[in-house]
Amino acid sequence: MPNAELSSPPVPLLVDGDRLTRDEFERRYHAMPELKKAELIEGVVHMPSPVCWDIHATPHGDISGWLAVYRAATPGTRSGIDGTVRLDLANVPQPDPALIILPSHGGRAQVNAKGYLEGAPELVVEVAASSASYDLNAKLRVYQRNGVREYILWRVETPQVDWFVLRDGRYDRLVATATGVLCSETFPGLWLDTAALFADDFAGVLATLQRGIQDPTHAAFVAALQRRAGTTP
Repeated sequence: MPNAELSSPPVPLLVDGDRLTRDEFERRYHAMPELKKAELIEGVVHMPSPVCWDIHATPHGDISGWLAVYRAATPGTRSGIDGTVRLDLANVPQPDPALIILPSHGGRAQVNAKGYLEGAPELVVEVAASSASYDLNAKLRVYQRNGVREYILWRVETPQVDWFVLRDGRYDRLVATATGVLCSETFPGLWLDTAALFADDFAGVLATLQRGIQDPTHAAFVAALQRRAGTTP
């Protein structure tokens, strides 16, 4: 029979609303492999409710696919879904998708020894329904303070896309073109046709993205990434 004095106490469960340090949050999260998503925002644990297909799962898949297509055309970048990001000691979000520039190509965030992303991604996306207020307030302030260059919030039920760009330490809203297309400043060629997005026209979303990828600004960006990595042909 094991010695009770030598046995380790069980790791407490994560509970929505708990106030924890980053280390304690990660310890409890690691001990709950069945848990798919939990975040630490301003020292408070947030655990989303079960995900609905139409108002989160499908939009999440579409916006992630949009980023993946851009990544495929842009060497030196990488996209990911639901990855844990260590921003600071009180904030460990798990954004829906994110897009980074690899450290080898001048990016700031990198994967640490635990497999988490350490530092601010260049771009994060949140797909929001009931969490819109939370994503527009607490999370926005955290992303802004930690230097996330661009933050996209897709409010599915409205529907509305808020695309924020970091300028002089504060977020400004990105203004769409006359045709309703939002164009990233950090990732040239990353174009989003909001009308097609809201109409569930994913083929139209990708067609607009392809036009962005074919724009000369995208080729110049890829060349700049290659120069940073020392891989210019």
